[in-house]
Amino acid sequence: MPSPHEAPDPARRPSARQRAAVVVNPSAVDLAALRSAVATEQGSLGWDDTVWFETAAGDDGRAAAQEARAGAPDVVLVVGGDGTLRVAAEVLHGSRIPIALLPTGTGNLYARNLGIPIGDVTAAVRSAFRGADRPVDVAFAALTSADGDTAEHGFLVMAGIGLDARMAAETNAGLKKRFGWLAYSDPILRSVVGNRQIDLRYRLDGGEEHGMRAHTVIVGNCGTLTAGLLLLPAAEPDDGLLDAVAFRPRGRVGWTKIGYGLSLNRFFHRTGFGRLLARFLPRSRTLGYTTARRLDLVLDEPEQLQLDGDPFGLVAAASLRVEHGGLVLRTA
Repeated sequence: MPSPHEAPDPARRPSARQRAAVVVNPSAVDLAALRSAVATEQGSLGWDDTVWFETAAGDDGRAAAQEARAGAPDVVLVVGGDGTLRVAAEVLHGSRIPIALLPTGTGNLYARNLGIPIGDVTAAVRSAFRGADRPVDVAFAALTSADGDTAEHGFLVMAGIGLDARMAAETNAGLKKRFGWLAYSDPILRSVVGNRQIDLRYRLDGGEEHGMRAHTVIVGNCGTLTAGLLLLPAAEPDDGLLDAVAFRPRGRVGWTKIGYGLSLNRFFHRTGFGRLLARFLPRSRTLGYTTARRLDLVLDEPEQLQLDGDPFGLVAAASLRVEHGGLVLRTA
């Protein structure tokens, strides 16, 4: 039996033809249209019949992704939102099996950061069968609960503690689906007004331990949030680094500075004049940025944590690391 870390080998099948697999949340897409598009592409290229794995209501997609990997297909088309993609990437990383995306829903931050069309069945299927492969990074978070149990989970976009995590934990799933970003207005308002701070200790790449008080800490592999808001200006999905930002407001004036800083990030980091101007401006103390390959956090009190928008409950510590080039992404 081949190792799951070996590249797919079509010669192991009698026909020696390529074959795709689809991991799909059936409630997130027009399944008939998807099957028709897949049948057209596989037929025109002479591929073997595509194998299908639907996510179940009581499963986050892990079982479907594991079954897809076990069959060693030549590409896996993942159909769903950031949560489905996060689990699929966690299962498929290191296998060298390319992942193609058909992002559906309201979030899809990873697809938006990479410029992948949202909900375009034809484009996604064409990319899966005809696209080019590129290695991208996968991040992992080893989360330690208040009881001392530790479990590691993958993520592609961002991990967050504080406001970011409370938004994920406290916002009703139905409201998220119906209203998108507007569904987060209530937890945002309550968090800003309360201005609750988190005490923690951190290490960058195993270095010296530092103490910090912050309202929110976000560690990311990508930089852009909903509506094009640039949170982590230096973040790239394939640079082998994690970028982090700490919100450290002091009262309402501090939140004004954070809003000002975030709203101008794209200007200061994506335009030539803005980059030149930023060289002469003082560094913000309310938005603290850093980069590392590994970031270890120990919290004085357990806090909520989210990964790619999925809540993971209260954690007492988190060790975040990046696996450079750990995933193969197939795009147009």
